[in-house]
Amino acid sequence: MAGDCGPYFDPEYENLSIRICPPRVSVDNSSCTDCTLVKVDSINKPGILLEVVQILTDLDLAITKAYISSDGGWFMDVFHVTDQQGNKVTDSKTIEYIEKALGPDSYTKEGLTTWPGKRVGVHSTGDHTVIELIGRDRPGLLSEISAVLSNLNFNVVAAEMWTHNRRIACIVYVNDCATCHAVDVAARLSTMEGQLKNILSGCDEGERVARTNFSVGLTHMDRRLHQMMFDDMDYDYDHENSTGISEIDSCPLFKPKITIDHWADKGYSVVGIRCKDRSKLLFDIVCTLTHMQYAVFHANISSDGPYAVQEYYIRRMDGCVLNNEAEKRRVIKCLEAAIRRRVSDGLSLELCAKDRVGLLSQVTRILRENGLSVTRADVTTVGEKAISVFYVRDASGNPVDMKIIEMLRKEIGQTMMLNVKKNVPQIAKAPEACGGWAKTSFFFGSLLGKFLP
Repeated sequence: MAGDCGPYFDPEYENLSIRICPPRVSVDNSSCTDCTLVKVDSINKPGILLEVVQILTDLDLAITKAYISSDGGWFMDVFHVTDQQGNKVTDSKTIEYIEKALGPDSYTKEGLTTWPGKRVGVHSTGDHTVIELIGRDRPGLLSEISAVLSNLNFNVVAAEMWTHNRRIACIVYVNDCATCHAVDVAARLSTMEGQLKNILSGCDEGERVARTNFSVGLTHMDRRLHQMMFDDMDYDYDHENSTGISEIDSCPLFKPKITIDHWADKGYSVVGIRCKDRSKLLFDIVCTLTHMQYAVFHANISSDGPYAVQEYYIRRMDGCVLNNEAEKRRVIKCLEAAIRRRVSDGLSLELCAKDRVGLLSQVTRILRENGLSVTRADVTTVGEKAISVFYVRDASGNPVDMKIIEMLRKEIGQTMMLNVKKNVPQIAKAPEACGGWAKTSFFFGSLLGKFLP
């Protein structure tokens, strides 16, 4: 009996500090004329910054500025946010959701599981099977993947696909066409896995192998896609043929400027980033630093015209700084990859149609037959409507001929709504202080020296 005894730990002990000092969340629309301030004060814990940024990003809010401090066991952040139209956040349901998601209720057993406004990643889809695919990209690959699923009577409920450095990462939510439930029949899953692996393996080479994974439940798509591509080492250019780097990867306009310095007095590694601003940029960077096991103690985020300027004071999880050049080079390459994964030139095609089995397969087949290569895709289902966004380029790397777009309109215009947008990068003059911005700006470097011991 004595061997079966051991110390007892109250399962609620971990939440004791939260119950004593619950998080405080303020959504302030009066302090600034052009944005809403979201202020969060909470006990610090690993990964809390990513959780907060993820919640704001999932609500499609643009974070124009942020001041982050999580030293000394306390987490204090201020985020300047707007909606996608650049207006303040005034919707009462959105404000209530932010307060509930970031406040004390997020730590209860129920948490947000019963909250009607919950958004898990991009979608909350109910019963489904999650398929994760990673491999070498090539034109028409998404069409072949969707055709396999359609032929095996799987209905695509949602999907997201990224490509970078000739690698593809894709997450697909499917269910059974007949029952609309998750598929748990081992034979069907095995057949699907075999066919998908054949498609992916057919275009892979070298040490990198294609992978297919299954799970049942919900996952945060963006976080998982970053992790999949990071694990696949898409940031390592040496593994790719020089001819495989796309135009967008070699375009200097999209090359971020990243520096890493050592602040010896305070024991931080200072990561400075200046790049073209875009949606979800803060999330992508924080997500990557978190996956790489770095803790962000302080940060300052701002937008300088078309450019984003960000500075992070970080340490490894063991408390050490980045103390060798090889580690610094790896961090820079990983952050560059995280920034570029969502960057798309060419055209974006927004489609809306009544949902049905095989719809994704039909659309991607039409794109492939018209010589268009999908570089990124976002597919979701809202009620009986299927809403998709495809970022496409000419398969040969040339600009998309608008005659092809007109042919697409005629071919699918009878059954679907099609909206075409040009993703033309804005050519703007970089700020003149680009060379020394990390040391001469008004960032936390000048403030921390005053307030930290």
